[in-house]
Amino acid sequence: MLALAITLALTATLSPHPAPVDVFSVRAPAALESAAMLQAASAITLPSEIPLFPLPEVVLFPGVQRPLLIYEPRYREMIADALKGDHVIGTVLLRPGFEADYEGRPPIYGVGCAGVIEDYEQLPDGRYAILLRGLTTFRVVSEDRRKPYRLAHVEAIPELLKDDERGPLSTVREHLAELLDSVLPFGVEPPDAGLEDAEFVNITAQALTMPESARQDLLEHNDVLARARALVERLSK
Repeated sequence: MLALAITLALTATLSPHPAPVDVFSVRAPAALESAAMLQAASAITLPSEIPLFPLPEVVLFPGVQRPLLIYEPRYREMIADALKGDHVIGTVLLRPGFEADYEGRPPIYGVGCAGVIEDYEQLPDGRYAILLRGLTTFRVVSEDRRKPYRLAHVEAIPELLKDDERGPLSTVREHLAELLDSVLPFGVEPPDAGLEDAEFVNITAQALTMPESARQDLLEHNDVLARARALVERLSK
């Protein structure tokens, strides 16, 4: 897994928008762990303060893995500190125009996704290759400036699926799977059919090619049924 994480992290860094084939084909074999991992992620209590990792083209979703390559000194320090503690960091999307203040504290969206570092390796040049799994969405309440990297006080936004939503979600997921079969290019595999409904939806939301602002909108639904319906609407256009 570690070698795979490094390879994917390097690929993701070199490619501004990783193609759906990269994510779908790699992620599909993880279906066997889906239900237990999603439930475990939902059960984790998010610390009230977490480090923030602002990114221009990455939106993480609960229960989904994402390889990342960490090369800036301030974020290397962030990873080193996280590895000494609970391994949790929060990913947030940078708002348009972030380039003007990238070295400082550029504007970010107020809702992000916390993730746990499941695997990592520090490379000889000091960079980190990490494998991050989404835990829960959160809202940024305030920021603390005592570190070179960004720290924030946050409120978790749990994605709870009500019993009466399970049937509708299953129906929408089936429709989503049919749409994916019709729109994905030849040779690109959709998420594994054996995945739980919620993970199938979140993997699709994270992997499908779309503007990152649209992906952020999907994250902010923080309701997997609403997210699934939004994906179906998007693919039906």
